[in-house]
Amino acid sequence: QVKLVESGGGSVQSGDSLRLSCVASEIPYSSYCMVWFRQSPGKEREGVAALGTDGSGSAGGTPDGRFTISKDKAKNIWYLQMNNLKSEDGGMYYCAATWGGGYCYTGRPFGHWGQGTQVTVSS
Repeated sequence: QVKLVESGGGSVQSGDSLRLSCVASEIPYSSYCMVWFRQSPGKEREGVAALGTDGSGSAGGTPDGRFTISKDKAKNIWYLQMNNLKSEDGGMYYCAATWGGGYCYTGRPFGHWGQGTQVTVSS
């Protein structure tokens, strides 16, 4: 059974950095797409960054370059490096996976999700 487990969240101050991790296990294919999503209170869930095992996706994450997704394929660990955090970056962060070929991006349907890790940013 596919399992995604996030960790690394916490409470930080504005301007701080955090690195979230997502450990993926029992994924039946060597090629898949991993995405980080954020769910903030009162807001719709939004995709933050995407990266496929083939290298496709918006690894640079957010347009301002503060968030970057990367992977340690050998360990099946996916990271979201978040720098210069702002209060609006707070929320529950989830990793989600899908496969079946095609470009890896946040708008694809994802059937496998982790339980999330909470990020709180204080100004």
